[in-house]
Formats: sequence, structure tokens, C-alpha cells
Amino acid sequence: MKDSIIIVSGGMDSVTLLYDYKDRIALGISFDYGSNHNAKEIPFAKLHCERLGIKHVTIPLDFMHQYFKSSLLEGADAIPEGHYQDENMKSTVVPFRNGIMLAIAAGMAESYGLSHVMIANHGGDHAIYPDCRPEFISAMSNATEAGSYNGVTVLAPYTNITKGDIARRGKELGIDYNETWSCYKGGEKHCGKCGTCVERKEALHYAGIEDTTEYEE
Repeated sequence: MKDSIIIVSGGMDSVTLLYDYKDRIALGISFDYGSNHNAKEIPFAKLHCERLGIKHVTIPLDFMHQYFKSSLLEGADAIPEGHYQDENMKSTVVPFRNGIMLAIAAGMAESYGLSHVMIANHGGDHAIYPDCRPEFISAMSNATEAGSYNGVTVLAPYTNITKGDIARRGKELGIDYNETWSCYKGGEKHCGKCGTCVERKEALHYAGIEDTTEYEE
């Protein structure tokens, strides 16, 4: 039964969730909020939705780039290098990004008569991203359910697993991760050094997937 909308960025996690729950997904939504890597990610989101016969839309959120403070919105040179656990990676937080996206997606779900919004946050995000943590997802789901006539809820099945676990699931599903984008710098190739690149490498290794990503290094 097609009862869900998915927020799909075009990265490893959301693409895996898309394939994992494809039989339930009626609509895929990407958000263009002016980050360095939106232009690299979103075409992959569209590609996979079209491949699965799922309608895809991209919603512009230009105001976030204009008014919000984050290194993710300030150009490639502003992106720190290192692991997600490092303190400097907090600069990549886009304040309340998931809250804004979930609110819009919940409104669209109600408009389309759908019951759920799916998001691919995972356990590795918890260290620096407050709007990826279980307590936030639970609170947001309660809010969307209370604030919609049809009781729209948030489904986040990867909340308590790692990106490596997600990659393992993707391997089972036969996903080609070369058709995804991770790097926050958004260059021609993955930089190989920012937090998302480091995490991508670790996840693929953990899952026993050969990493054929083109890196700049």
C-alpha cells in the first residue's frame, strides 16, 4: 500500500531507505536549500525515484541559504575536514533543517492523503545533529500527528542503526552506491576528507563493499 512520502536527498542513506520501502512510497521529495552539494545529490534522488516509478519533486528553500548560518551553505572552502565525532564538524549543522523539511513533507502528506513521512537519519548522526536524534524524531512525529487531520506520523527506521548497517542493507538490495553523493564540498569528485566522505568510506568498508568512489585525493 502506497501510504508514505520520503525525504530523499540522493545520498547513501535516503537512497537505501527508498529501495528498502519502495512498495510503500508514493512520492519522493528533495529540498534545494542552497548547500554546496545539493546540485550533486538531487539528480541522484530524481534518478532513483524515476527508476522505481515513484513521482519525485524538488522543493526550493532559498531562504535557508539566505538567512541560516552553516558552513554547509558557505562554499566548499568552509567545510571542515575530519570525522563526524570531531568538534569542528558542528559547523556543518544547518539549524533545524530536518524540522523544516519534515514539517513541509507532513503538509504534503496530508494534501496527498498519505499517512507517513519517511526520513533516513541514523545513529551516526546523533553526535552533532540534534534534529537526527530519537527524541527529536519522536517529538516531531507527535507534532505532525497532532497537527494533521489524518494523523501523519514520521517513520525513521534507521534512527538507531549505523551507516555501516545501512550500507549492508543496501548491499542486500543491490544498490550501486556510485549512483549516490556524499561529499559536503560538492566538487567534481568526492573530496575524501570531509566528515561525510570519511563516513562513506567507513560504511562501505564495514559492509564489505568495494569502494569505487572517485576521490580527489
